[in-house]
Amino acid sequence: MVIDGTDAADDERVALGLALLERLEHESLTLPETVDRIETITTDPTVTRTILDTAELRGIIEREDGIIRPKSRQYVRFDEQVVTKDGEFSCRRCGSSLSTGYFIKLETGEIGPFGSSCIRKVTGRE
Repeated sequence: MVIDGTDAADDERVALGLALLERLEHESLTLPETVDRIETITTDPTVTRTILDTAELRGIIEREDGIIRPKSRQYVRFDEQVVTKDGEFSCRRCGSSLSTGYFIKLETGEIGPFGSSCIRKVTGRE
């Protein structure tokens, strides 16, 4: 269903992107590093731009000279919000084959699967 040029899938990806940006443990990221995180949800440049613009308007991030600074300190709680599932997966960040996938469970939905090192990279633990 398309409403004003956007569809429900775009809205869901924007909501997931905002939720992810709210939980990054980085003091700051370059724009390419931030886009790397967002690309775990979408590779559509229009949706990526919408996520960044909306995050800035809502005060989730600050942007200046290609540097992104997350404002929230609501980090992903690994013991509660990261779940593992066994199966045949491909990492959403690097594309590696996985037999165990790590998923971030947020109120807006689930992001993943990720490998053990990519889950740490995406959330800012590494």
